[in-house]
Amino acid sequence: MKIFTLLALFLTLTHAKIYYAKVEPYEIRDISANVSGLVLSADDALVGTLLTSKPYIKIDSEVDEKELRLIREKLMYIKNSLEMSEAVLVNLEDSLVKKRENYRKIEPLKFKSSVEKDREFYDLITSENLYLNTRKEVQNLKVQISDLRLREVQLERSIKDKNLVADGFVLYMMLVKPGQVVGVAAPLAKIADTSKALLSIYLDEEDVLDAKKRAVYIDGEKTSYSVSRLLSIADSKNISKYLAQIVIDSPKLFSKLVKVELKNE
Repeated sequence: MKIFTLLALFLTLTHAKIYYAKVEPYEIRDISANVSGLVLSADDALVGTLLTSKPYIKIDSEVDEKELRLIREKLMYIKNSLEMSEAVLVNLEDSLVKKRENYRKIEPLKFKSSVEKDREFYDLITSENLYLNTRKEVQNLKVQISDLRLREVQLERSIKDKNLVADGFVLYMMLVKPGQVVGVAAPLAKIADTSKALLSIYLDEEDVLDAKKRAVYIDGEKTSYSVSRLLSIADSKNISKYLAQIVIDSPKLFSKLVKVELKNE
């Protein structure tokens, strides 16, 4: 009787349901346009190849590039103007300090005529106004620089979005052709991260609780992998089944079907 009980327990511990999964890329991304424009290049020959830092899709960015050059030139000129205006402002401030001191000195003097005092007063007011106008000019120049820097960032982003790069990804599908005009959110391509692979299986309820503790067997062979992701909410399509995913090394060939077992050991 004890032997039978131990045998039953052993069978319970080692028994594992068989699941089947397709070896998929770790991630497949849908690439859509962030900008509108004319597609200059989109080479179908790149499909299935590993992409580099070279753009795999180019959207016309000639106008943006010209505007960016002009913006940077304008920024340089305005920065120079700002430096000169700030230097003038320092000189005006020093001059204003002295004129205020002079006026305070002559204002109580009785031997100074009212005409002389008025002349000093009006000269002081003129200097005050010139100082304030120069300060205003400095502030306006700073606002212009801020606006131009924002435009510079927008143009840089637009140019980047028109020269699509996906270094290290495989081009899975090209969805546009050269000469096509695309709008914002238009599908452009699909790219895949094949540096790793992903197995997705749908577990029965009794396999969910300790799934992450179980040993993973693939095609009958024990592996060092474990369940990487596990949803405790039943799948909307596979009713009463729970999605589990296992991240594995990148295979030579994707999309093949493998047998997966989760065993207690």
